Amino acid sequence: MRRVERAADVRRRGCTYAGAALLLGALLGSCGPASADAGVPWDDLTAHEREILRPFAPEWGQLPPERQERLRRMAQRWEQMSSEERARAQERFRRWQQMSPEERARVRERYERFKRLPPEEQERLRRKHRWFQSLPPEERAQLKERWRRMTPEERERFWKEGPPPRR
Repeated sequence: MRRVERAADVRRRGCTYAGAALLLGALLGSCGPASADAGVPWDDLTAHEREILRPFAPEWGQLPPERQERLRRMAQRWEQMSSEERARAQERFRRWQQMSPEERARVRERYERFKRLPPEEQERLRRKHRWFQSLPPEERAQLKERWRRMTPEERERFWKEGPPPRR
């Protein structure tokens, strides 16, 4: 009987010490200056930010502070978007979700390469993209097919000089 009493006593003391440690940790965590990399507490977000970021609420406290900040900036940008811009953003997000991990990796790599380009080259590529997007869908499809058949040299010329003559 004494062994059972001792085991119960040890468990009780262990629970008491664990509870005291948790309480002390909570008190120390809430006192004093906040850590610079503590992130943004969920309750510090505006009502609008919380509404937009609701899918992240369950794990918000575990997200790295940099990710919390990026998400918060995204929520602030979302608030400033027109309904057309929001629709385009939702469509891009839907397409992103449907990509395979390999496709996402390729897109990330191309984006990183683009960011490393000089600003004037980035602008030139943006102009080309706007030109391509302004084409009627059937012309875009034809140009895509021609691109697939081009040699690397022809593609290089295309980027520098514009589309090659039709064959």
